[in-house]
Amino acid sequence: MSSAQSYTPTPIQVTQNAIAKVRSLVEEEENPNLVLRVYVTGGGCSGFQYGFSFDEELDEEDTLIEKEGVRVVVDPMSYPYLVGARVDYQESLQGSRFTVENPNASSTCGCGASFSV
Repeated sequence: MSSAQSYTPTPIQVTQNAIAKVRSLVEEEENPNLVLRVYVTGGGCSGFQYGFSFDEELDEEDTLIEKEGVRVVVDPMSYPYLVGARVDYQESLQGSRFTVENPNASSTCGCGASFSV
C-alpha cells in the first residue's frame, strides 16, 4: 500500500464543544456504536445545506474522524465540500445546534445552515 493510499487528510476539524456534545448524546442513548454523520445535501436557500445525524452503520467509503473517543463520519459525496471545514456545537438564545464553518463556501445564508460554492 502506498503512502498516498494510507493517508487521508482530515476533512473537518471538530471542536471541543462538538466533541463534548456528541459524547453526551451517545452516553444518553447508551449506545457506544453511534457516530455523528456530517453530510451535505442539495437544497436550502443557498443551494446546499449541512446535515447531521447519528448513525450506527459505517460505509467502507466513509471517512472516519476519531477524536478523544468520539467518532464523526463523512460520506464520499460530502467529503469534497467539507475539506477544511470546522464542526462546532453552539448554544445561544436562538437554540442549540451543530454548526459548520466552511472555507469552501462562497456564500452562506443568514441561518448558516446552507451555502453555495
